[in-house]
Amino acid sequence: MSVAEDMTAIAQEDRLRADLYNFLGLLLAGPPDEMVLEQTAGLTGDETALGQAITQLANVAQVSKLKAVTREFNALFIGLGRGELLPFASYYLTGFLNEKPLATLRGDMAAMGIARAQNVYEPEDNIASLMEMMGGLIIGRFAAGAADLAAQKAFFNKHVGPWAGHFFSDLEAAKNSVLYASVGAVGREFMEIEREAFRMIAE
Repeated sequence: MSVAEDMTAIAQEDRLRADLYNFLGLLLAGPPDEMVLEQTAGLTGDETALGQAITQLANVAQVSKLKAVTREFNALFIGLGRGELLPFASYYLTGFLNEKPLATLRGDMAAMGIARAQNVYEPEDNIASLMEMMGGLIIGRFAAGAADLAAQKAFFNKHVGPWAGHFFSDLEAAKNSVLYASVGAVGREFMEIEREAFRMIAE
């Protein structure tokens, strides 16, 4: 089965999950350009907690200026020496960068046929990469094809679930967060939904 054929077999709900993972990954990988900011401003949510968080993100994006969002991203994640937040699994789980969680992730990436993009220099356990990996696993972007729910659950519980919710809560509350406070709220709600959904899947 080709990747194109594989993607046609993905349920609509899973496509939406993958889209949200990829969207969060895009916003966390670097400051948005004009097109991404406009797309964010055009989002609409429903009456659920996640839907309301998405609506709030769209509302903030509508009044955000590109230069201000770029400054905000740099203050949060780059800064002078370091940003306000360190968005890495190793840091959240051990207090240090480049620790065992990164080595474990690299081993699992190799086993699943996932390689770091050539133009990415940050450690693979950063939140943006992990969001993109989850999205890719759902729709079958990697060599192994679409991962079933058990494989998604295993990856999430090992590499995302133990810390991503804490990171998104920190992002929501960060002093430099404006647009990214709403990104944090969306991520926090989404991680809780995913954690609960995976909890109900039998081992």
